[in-house]
Amino acid sequence: MEDEELAKSLLVAQQPGNIQISNGFGSNDTGASASGVTAVLLLSAFVTACSAFAGGFVAGYSAPAESGIIDDLGLSVAEAGYSAPAESGIINDLGLSVAEYSVFGSIMTIGGMVGAVISGKLADIIGRKYTMWILDIFYIMGWLAIYFAKGAWLLDLGRLSLGFGYGLTCYVAPTYLSEITPKNLRGGITSVSMAMIPVSVSVAYLIGSVINWRALALIGAIPCLLLLFGLFFIPESPRWLAKIGREKEFEAALQCLRGKNVNISEEAADIKDYTENIQKIPEDKILDLFQQKYAHLLIVGIGLMVLQQFGGLNGYAYYMNEIFELAGVQSITGFIVVSIPQIPAIALGSILIEKFGRRTLLMVSVTGECLGCFLTGLSFVLQNLNWWMDATPTLMLSGIVVFEVSYSLGIGSIPWIIISEIFPINIKGSAGSICNAVNWFCTWLVSFTFNFLVEWSPAGTFFIYGSMSCLGVLFIAKLVPETKGRTLEEVQESLTHILQ
Repeated sequence: MEDEELAKSLLVAQQPGNIQISNGFGSNDTGASASGVTAVLLLSAFVTACSAFAGGFVAGYSAPAESGIIDDLGLSVAEAGYSAPAESGIINDLGLSVAEYSVFGSIMTIGGMVGAVISGKLADIIGRKYTMWILDIFYIMGWLAIYFAKGAWLLDLGRLSLGFGYGLTCYVAPTYLSEITPKNLRGGITSVSMAMIPVSVSVAYLIGSVINWRALALIGAIPCLLLLFGLFFIPESPRWLAKIGREKEFEAALQCLRGKNVNISEEAADIKDYTENIQKIPEDKILDLFQQKYAHLLIVGIGLMVLQQFGGLNGYAYYMNEIFELAGVQSITGFIVVSIPQIPAIALGSILIEKFGRRTLLMVSVTGECLGCFLTGLSFVLQNLNWWMDATPTLMLSGIVVFEVSYSLGIGSIPWIIISEIFPINIKGSAGSICNAVNWFCTWLVSFTFNFLVEWSPAGTFFIYGSMSCLGVLFIAKLVPETKGRTLEEVQESLTHILQ
């Protein structure tokens, strides 16, 4: 942008009428980059939250649904292909090995990994909004396949379809939100929307404990229908439109998001200036990402994905019934006690993220995960030693609640927020795909190995997960950058110095 144009945009931004209040989500900055909440922004966040909720429901569906599927269809655990364990003794009665059970239990992650690998490039080629159309189609097809299933093959096909949609969601949802939201609202809005994943897991647990598996599949389709309807009314990402040179649509989308009476000239000029300069640099291929200038970003992105999964989330989520059974806790009681505290934790996290920043909240969240795993492991130690047997179920539930609340507070959503913020637009698609694929591979690895680890030592399993979280605190403190209160362009330039 020329000096004269920059001067004009700065003069416009300094006019009194262009000051926007942040509505409590962040500091009272001036200019369009510190805009307040608009109806279109809220609608866009709600629609994106529907995609995250749909993904979480996929993960949470299997635990309460499996016993009903086995009873109704007369399938073995291996044929059903569901991850949560059956009722006590059924695995041994069927002669199902741990390896067979673990392979079928992790089948959803195959679709997720495929979706993750193509998510970044697909969103770069057809746009964030159209990618959400595609993932929603796979969600709907998956739920319909499960609802109408009469045998194992259609159940598995449905799970693969759902996993593919979920894999796309994990990249495009936070990326879209980070690109449409002002800097003073970005952390809170994205955090709340992505926190719908653990919320919907809990909702699936609660509803699935009282209704049958086919009805639960239909309920899983409800957020998908809301997403389908809502996509008609939200704009495409302005930053993606700027990247592909659709200038008029870029300005229209940005104006729509910020409000018709808001002067967007400064923010629009900054985005266009940064995008034009970035496009002068050849778009890097995946192999080009492993250069020194991107090394820190990749280490942070991949490290956060590994930390999120190796903290033990899917050990809890996919096999919650088994954990309750080993601890002597009734499943319905356990699901209710575990699910309810997550809601206030998510609300608290969305408030604190812009006050204390991403790094601080991440360290608190991961420390809580470590404590939750330690309490869970300790309950198994006491159980094996036949000490304080009356207190073991309470200690077990306490450990799970501490873990789930801590996860909902930060580590569940903040890694996705940071990944959507730190990568420049010329590498965002390729880098996002790598990070997303690593996340799904780790998801598969945790779900596949969980039964082997539990068979070796239930207490040792959770102590291992807790140790990973402990190491994660050091990783966050040393390497993860703080992105609070800065535009995406400011964050990316400060980390890569790509335009210098």
